[in-house]
Amino acid sequence: MILLKSREQLAVMRKASRIVAEILLELRKIVAPGVTTDELDALAERLTLEKGARPAFKGYAPRGVTYPKTLCVSVNEEIVHGIPSGRKIKPGDIVSLDFGVVYDGFFGDAAVTVPVGKVSARAVKLMEVTRNSLYAAIEHARVGNRISDIACAVQKTAVSAGFSVVEDFAGHGIGRSLHEDPQVPNYFARGMPNPRLQAGMVLAIEPMVNEGTARLKILTDGWTAVTADGKLSAHFEHSVAITDNGPEILTELN
Repeated sequence: MILLKSREQLAVMRKASRIVAEILLELRKIVAPGVTTDELDALAERLTLEKGARPAFKGYAPRGVTYPKTLCVSVNEEIVHGIPSGRKIKPGDIVSLDFGVVYDGFFGDAAVTVPVGKVSARAVKLMEVTRNSLYAAIEHARVGNRISDIACAVQKTAVSAGFSVVEDFAGHGIGRSLHEDPQVPNYFARGMPNPRLQAGMVLAIEPMVNEGTARLKILTDGWTAVTADGKLSAHFEHSVAITDNGPEILTELN
């Protein structure tokens, strides 16, 4: 069931999403060689609590495997759901930060991939294309369009640049739950659910784009997804409200 948000509910979601955006901005500032992914996680949790919210991911257990941290930090070939640890970030890494909070009963969710110092030209291109695919998708997040318009925008942007889109994970509706209907895939195939977009829908649109193959594997921790060929992956995400006046990016700071 797709749940449409009222004006009052959207007002709360703006606050939740702004907290996400503000904390991601602070996290980006400290991503540097020698910083551990656990240090990033600790800052994310402290700032979340200071802002009167709670972590959205910590304790989440959709498949019976509990996620133990506040932040997802995925480095280089890690696509998504990387668990923070004592791992130190190195020059030349690309680091994806996926983060969400709950505020007054509503969720906000966003992700960004950042370079650490000087990175390869291929990594720069991958991040640029992934970000562009997100904004191409958002441009199609309009009343009357369908989920396929969003999916095809991501796929066309990424594939035309020589990259591949991850098919095993998708964006999603968001509201009182972190994951609501509808699913928002980054590719489209016949037979997929393809609802029409309506005012009041809020979608977490999140392209995950790989340098090489789209195939992935899950590590033994039950969470971390990595590219099957060991090549780079990038991830960008915004929570977006569908309104009669066009898409409103809730997790973007103005």
